[in-house]
Amino acid sequence: MRYAYGVTSALLLAGSALTLVTGLPAGAQVAQNDQAEMRTMVPRPGAPLSFADLTQQLQPAVVNISTRQRVKVQNNNPFAGTPFGDLFGGGQGGGAPQTREAQSLGSGFIISADGYVVTNNHVITADGQGEVESITVTTPDGTEYPAKLIGKDAASDLAVLKISAPKAFPFVKFGDSRKARVGDWVIAIGNPFGLGGTVTQGIVSAVYRNTGSGSAYDRYLQTDASINRGNSGGPMFDMAGNVIGINNAIFSPTGGSVGIGFAIPAEIAAPIVDKLRAGQAIERGYLGVRIQPLSEDLAASLGLPKNRGEFIQAVEPAQAAAKAGIQAGDVVVKVDGKEVSPDQTLSFIVANTVPGKRIPVELLRNGQRVTVQAVVGKRPTEEELANQSFDPDAQQDSESFAAKPQTGPSVLQSSLGIVAIPLTPQIARQLGAGEDAKGVVITAVDASADAATKGLQRGDIVLSANYVAVTSLADLEKIVRTAKTEGREAVLLRIQRRGQPATYMPVRLR
Repeated sequence: MRYAYGVTSALLLAGSALTLVTGLPAGAQVAQNDQAEMRTMVPRPGAPLSFADLTQQLQPAVVNISTRQRVKVQNNNPFAGTPFGDLFGGGQGGGAPQTREAQSLGSGFIISADGYVVTNNHVITADGQGEVESITVTTPDGTEYPAKLIGKDAASDLAVLKISAPKAFPFVKFGDSRKARVGDWVIAIGNPFGLGGTVTQGIVSAVYRNTGSGSAYDRYLQTDASINRGNSGGPMFDMAGNVIGINNAIFSPTGGSVGIGFAIPAEIAAPIVDKLRAGQAIERGYLGVRIQPLSEDLAASLGLPKNRGEFIQAVEPAQAAAKAGIQAGDVVVKVDGKEVSPDQTLSFIVANTVPGKRIPVELLRNGQRVTVQAVVGKRPTEEELANQSFDPDAQQDSESFAAKPQTGPSVLQSSLGIVAIPLTPQIARQLGAGEDAKGVVITAVDASADAATKGLQRGDIVLSANYVAVTSLADLEKIVRTAKTEGREAVLLRIQRRGQPATYMPVRLR
């Protein structure tokens, strides 16, 4: 089970008796008209007195999955660099990598009588640290079957296995997660902490929940049914016994269930599972942009409503977005007729568009609505995306130039909390920028200002503000004054940092 923060262990002690509460004092009488009113409030059918019958039908198709892995570990040689280093097989390098055996536990479910099993990809992979040597599927009656990996997909975190036996296996089917409503009953069956078949119940807490990961499939069913480590890959059932979700992750400050779990919706999982089962490649759409949600500060700097559309931070050269004319600083509001929102992100819409399809993309550019036509490209693999230098995370030192005192008016200090100087060719060279670069250089940031909160630092070059090029301190000061006059709460700065692509950053005015 993927989870947030650290893992802790807790002993749960029960010290009070279970009490059933009716909401009425003993012997209370209810008026006839009150009874009629109460009948109108009774929930629609679907809230059973017991989940036992449903569980009895479904549990035989839910399996435990274990893997045996060979994981590489560094052999830390305490005698490296000494005459005794070679005695431990490490030479002078601190010890050659060794391998150790490891195991992982998870859940899955059988989807056909001939033994196809669905689980999460992260259940049957070694997270890039080694390789899986064997996969074992254990059915509720304790029978163990060696499993063959049929296909896996890292982007959606899904995998399909195959087990074989002379007899037919019990199996379950995917349902329609699009019909799930907040408040619907669900049950989850899985293998938490390796305890074996465990059933929990709850409701659908939210549909189409975006967790902010920015992935192509960041769209989940949220539930308060208790799921923990080891529940990964297990099914979430509706009251008709259909799989409407695949338990995938939890949000927790402790590592244990706090009632916030996420499941991959069946509407996303089922088509991918079908392709993996048939041995087909999974192809997804790709534009080649680096995006950011339209947060409150970013929206304020643009004078736009928040949470509608996504901001283009950078465009990858020679990819679909660049060929279509999409630019850094654009706000994408609609793609192929679909509104871009937190529930329907740009990444989700594009990833679920067939590569090669020509689609309209509606943008806001400098306050004007623009529509371009983009031919959707093919999304690289997760490994290729991770290795791209398009969005580097490394921070480079930019303290090598000699700061000059601020001599102009203090509007930047009072409004933005920064001190800046003109960008000269000499400073540009020291910061790794071209000698013809234009802008102003930040020399100090007030720790109490929003600029510091947003990560602005000494050595950053301000290229533009509110889409207007900045070539001098006077330019930036004028833009800041204009923004305050117009009642804006923030300005949108375009920042260049050594070794990184230029980035737009909304900074609140004070």
